[in-house]
Amino acid sequence: MDVIGEPRRLGVPEPEARLRFEAEPQKWGSGARRRLLVLDGEPAFELSFWCGTCQFLFQRLEGANQTLSLESMQERLAGRLSDLHDDILDAFGSLLPEGDYLPLLFPVEPRLVTPGQEGDYFSNEQVATWGLDQFWGLPEHPRTRYYRTFETAVDDAARLYEFVMPMVLPSWNDRERVDEYIEQMMRGLVPTVVAVSTLDLCQPALDIQSTDSYVHWGLTHFLLDGHHKMEAAASAGRPVQLLSLLALGESLAEPGDHHRLATLRSQPSLSRGVRPAR
Repeated sequence: MDVIGEPRRLGVPEPEARLRFEAEPQKWGSGARRRLLVLDGEPAFELSFWCGTCQFLFQRLEGANQTLSLESMQERLAGRLSDLHDDILDAFGSLLPEGDYLPLLFPVEPRLVTPGQEGDYFSNEQVATWGLDQFWGLPEHPRTRYYRTFETAVDDAARLYEFVMPMVLPSWNDRERVDEYIEQMMRGLVPTVVAVSTLDLCQPALDIQSTDSYVHWGLTHFLLDGHHKMEAAASAGRPVQLLSLLALGESLAEPGDHHRLATLRSQPSLSRGVRPAR
């Protein structure tokens, strides 16, 4: 069952936050600044550009090299949460800059995707809408394997895509821990993972010649805790529960868009290759 709370103020003063959203510092004579997710002062991900007509993006950078697990929360997250608990939200909120966050709690069934291979959003759905990169002649590339979890039609002109982005490569995970979780999940365990999230709405410009033009709603969950659980769930074909803190002030979306997530996630997930009704 999905639980979507009310927006709440969480976080610490920005200089104290381990993970924060920033615009790349402007250099004299340079072009537009990149939108970044920064970990311990180092750029960890490049995010969708501000313009609203550019492609949806999450691209791993050199700063994405560690997780943000909290030892004090491991026992609380070992199984399924039944509700949003203030102590857990506050604990993970202490990693983030002060701001308004929408807490979300719902099960996901992740599929691990390799860029350029079957199921890759950037090589398929995005190319169908925006085409190949005009300079490189290639699809956008996230520079990491990532998880796809859910997609559905928003209406006849928009579609929601949901992703879980690991902070470190899945290949960095400890094999024994992943195998332990697989065994537990096959016996019915549904553990909880935690993420900070963004909702970006991206629409192609009118002059783009696309085979399937519609608004892409990109709901991206950047994992803070639960990397081994997420890979185990993908390997075993089992669900995990996702506790998300959706950063309202850092998303390329309007408040009304966030409010629609509860209804959208209650819809059936569409299989890959199915397009919204035209």
